[in-house]
Amino acid sequence: MKRFHVHISVDSLSQSMEFYNTLFGQAASVVKTDYAKWMLDDPRINFAISQRGAPAGLDHLGLQLESTGELAAMTQALHSAGLAVTGQGETVCCYAQSDKGWVHDPQGIAWESFVTLGESTTYGAAASDTAGPATQSSACCAPVAKPKVSLKDIAVRAQSTCGTGATQAGCC
Repeated sequence: MKRFHVHISVDSLSQSMEFYNTLFGQAASVVKTDYAKWMLDDPRINFAISQRGAPAGLDHLGLQLESTGELAAMTQALHSAGLAVTGQGETVCCYAQSDKGWVHDPQGIAWESFVTLGESTTYGAAASDTAGPATQSSACCAPVAKPKVSLKDIAVRAQSTCGTGATQAGCC
């Protein structure tokens, strides 16, 4: 069964955690110095916040899948629809090992589809990316937002550009 995912960048992790703990009626299941996550069953959502230097607000949305087979099927469906899927593959992101891909909706919002494979002691794939504030502009290396386009205008890309270029250094 899929789980909806929301990741929000925040200005104050502690204030935001207090708010969301109250809103959800439970404490975060993962808490780090720069990140917190709630795995809720009602509604079924993976809700994450991070304080890593990005502007406060929506970072990205996504669907957490149960298996690599589900991820492959979703990726194929997105490709078949002519969407530009950026395959990131196995990586470390948000203190978890995962296999993932990205698309952007017509408004330019990044959508992540992923399978969690295990836990990690670091936020991202780079060995120097340990807990604590950072200057990264995105939670887990979501591809740069696309301008508003129609579905027929979105071209298919085969490879991720994650981890390349100065703005992506140290990112998962």
